[in-house]
Amino acid sequence: MGTPGEGLGRYSHALIRGVPAALGEEGAREGPVLDLAKAQREHGVLGGKLRQRLGLQLLELPPEEGLPLCPLLGDTAIIQGDTALLTRPWSPARRLEIDGVRKVLQDLGLRIMEVGDENATLDGTDVLFTGREFFVGLSKWTNHQGAEIVADTFRDFAVSTVPVSGSGHLRGLCGMGGPRTVVAGSSEAAQRAVRAMASLTDHPYASLTLPDDAAADCLFLRPGPAGAPPFLLHRGGGDLPNSQEALQKLPDVTLVPVSCTELEKAGAGLSSLCLVLSTRPHS
Repeated sequence: MGTPGEGLGRYSHALIRGVPAALGEEGAREGPVLDLAKAQREHGVLGGKLRQRLGLQLLELPPEEGLPLCPLLGDTAIIQGDTALLTRPWSPARRLEIDGVRKVLQDLGLRIMEVGDENATLDGTDVLFTGREFFVGLSKWTNHQGAEIVADTFRDFAVSTVPVSGSGHLRGLCGMGGPRTVVAGSSEAAQRAVRAMASLTDHPYASLTLPDDAAADCLFLRPGPAGAPPFLLHRGGGDLPNSQEALQKLPDVTLVPVSCTELEKAGAGLSSLCLVLSTRPHS
């Protein structure tokens, strides 16, 4: 079976979805107007890093002009092993985003599960997988019924619920900096979530507090063969310089910075802009 958690980050593919012109239109969504060209450049750089720097096979869905938030496809599915649970976003306008994601995941041979409870709401970025267990944030976006469906789908893993205060998602407050390390922002909401996770788990995780909550929305990736060095895809460069310095304390991980300051205006966190998965079985 190997060491618990060692499968975390072992991915072969990344799925992204192009940025539609509608995302830059005033009134198309909540939040400030964004610079569409800059958002598209950020998205292109992200795709390039996933493919060239991390060596993942990159699949890109075309943008849907009628679905301005479609680049945030991390909200649409929760993938572990050969199973993909398609979510039921809180916003009814976003539920049509599921269709294109379903098709590509089916084509990749994943087992597709869907939310049948019409009272359930579930956003993928409220779900944190540690390699050992799932934590599901109970937030504006995800309710108890949604969390129960995660537990029913991934029965080989413990699933615990974590209250999320404010208007964000769980992965906007904390993420995995490695198989045994939780990184979290310094806000009271983030620290409260980390304390709740620590009280619910049977596994000892180290923790690293970052100055910025948004920096904790990162992706730990081990795309190479066993023994190859892992990477941490994170908000870096000019985005969150104080947190980038803090992330350098993580041992044995190569930092890969990307920027998404413009896409953030549409509510995007780093992990909401891609789905990572493996079509290769691993122990």
